[in-house]
Amino acid sequence: MIQNMIKDGEIVPSEVTIKLLQRAMLESGNDKFLIDGFPRNEENRAAFESVTKIEPEFVLFFDCAKEEMERRLLNRNQGRDDDNIDTIRKRFMVFLESSLPVINYYNTKGKVRKIDAAKPIEEVFEDVKAVFLAHAKVVVA
Repeated sequence: MIQNMIKDGEIVPSEVTIKLLQRAMLESGNDKFLIDGFPRNEENRAAFESVTKIEPEFVLFFDCAKEEMERRLLNRNQGRDDDNIDTIRKRFMVFLESSLPVINYYNTKGKVRKIDAAKPIEEVFEDVKAVFLAHAKVVVA
């Protein structure tokens, strides 16, 4: 079910995703997490925060032009079923309709850290590193 939804560019139901995330978080033994691509819509966000009682410290937003995103996804050669132009364009429309409002929500709370993802990979990595370093808690014993 999940693979078919991903292939069709659809969003997996929140209850399925949250249960998988919560189980992985509990089993990890860690207290900090980087969750890639979630929440994907407002319902995901509200359900995750309600069920887990967790609100993110910050949200990374990789900003990139549609054309550049398409080029990169089509050239990544990972053999994924969803790496085709039709699915990529559907996913982009889903992002604009469903995910961008989540980014806007967190932006109003001052939690969005925008990364210029059109830069070369090495520069994007350095920008991301800087965000994490800015949020690192230093403990002096």
